[in-house]
Amino acid sequence: MSRRRAVVTGVGVVAPGGIGAKAFWKLLTDGRTATRAISHFDASAYRSRIAAECDFDPAASGLSPEEVLRMDRAAQFAVVAAREALADSGVETGAAPPHRIGVSIGSAVGCTITLEQQYVRVSDGGSHWVVDASDPYPHLYGALVPGTLAAEVAWTAGAQGPVRVVSTGCTSGLDSVAQGAQFIEDGSADMVLAGATDAPISPITVACFDAIKATSPNNDDAAHASRPFDRDRDGFVLGEGAAVLVLEDEESARRRGAHVYCEIAGYGQRGNAFHMTGLRPDGKELAEAVRVALDRARMPAGAVDYVNAHGSGTRQNDRHETSALKVSLGEHAHRVPVSSIKSMVGHSLGAIGALEVAACALAIEMNTIPPTANLRNPDPELGLDYVPLTAREQRTDTVLSVGSGFGGFQTAMVLTAPGKAVAHV
Repeated sequence: MSRRRAVVTGVGVVAPGGIGAKAFWKLLTDGRTATRAISHFDASAYRSRIAAECDFDPAASGLSPEEVLRMDRAAQFAVVAAREALADSGVETGAAPPHRIGVSIGSAVGCTITLEQQYVRVSDGGSHWVVDASDPYPHLYGALVPGTLAAEVAWTAGAQGPVRVVSTGCTSGLDSVAQGAQFIEDGSADMVLAGATDAPISPITVACFDAIKATSPNNDDAAHASRPFDRDRDGFVLGEGAAVLVLEDEESARRRGAHVYCEIAGYGQRGNAFHMTGLRPDGKELAEAVRVALDRARMPAGAVDYVNAHGSGTRQNDRHETSALKVSLGEHAHRVPVSSIKSMVGHSLGAIGALEVAACALAIEMNTIPPTANLRNPDPELGLDYVPLTAREQRTDTVLSVGSGFGGFQTAMVLTAPGKAVAHV
């Protein structure tokens, strides 16, 4: 019995360096970086004072004053990306019954900015243990509950089908798209808005990563601070943003004449049951996730044309990920191009996996591989083709995207050009 196929028919993006999928793709293919000194708050007391911020004006992006008041920055990102994805898909209002439309949104830290700002307000800057509840922010409960993010997207789409929030750290974006694809495949929905959002550039988040020294302290050269796979890398650069994809059942999409970017052909998820922030150097659990994704897609390792790497810019991640690729792809690992878009748009925690899926869909569409910016001195211990500095034009029919998250989460996803995947059985 054939399994229903989930295809991407719409892409919406809010990212550092530009709002919208076109601006996002241009930044990536130009090899430009959007990392800079933090401007959201006074970061002068912090170890790492740099980030990849979105130049986002909610009013200019079409949000009403009431929506701006109600929604945390992360929710605003998600709604704007969802609206773009719906418009890009060409889906007409009422084309699908509401109960056949689903939502799957990922986030690592939810509405952090609103929660922190409101705590500072009602505690007089943290000076009072018993906070002042006499003048509450009317939407505080919505900021507390992560489900708000998915609810806002569901309201945007009029979705009355399955609605989920996925929070698996830095793999949340990949996992939420996988969940959306599963809704299509198992018949729970005919259309799903799937993606992720995070707006973590706040004092508490920056302090958390300062405490474990995971972020780059290269404050004097923010544009070149994110250096995945480089010998001189010194940590990741925090980012923010969102990406939402419209996923549809392939047969339904074809019937309505939709443009199809790619198919979500396979995915695999594993955990390492090892350490909250540490990674096993052999990468076996990530390699297993890749194997599962390829098996589900019914693709051999040699079919992969491009690997969109997690590539966070930390030494332990680069070693772990490279080992996993060598194990899962065998000799082909030394031939297939690999790159990390975090070198340009930073690491937006749960959102980045969805941004990377959007980049993969566009790479397939354009037959172009985004580069790894700032990669001038490749780490000789690694030894793969990491596509430095300049985008590479190349036939790209099958893309593997991989992610690692704190907590030991490991996810792999295979995306294929329309009609390239083997028939599922």
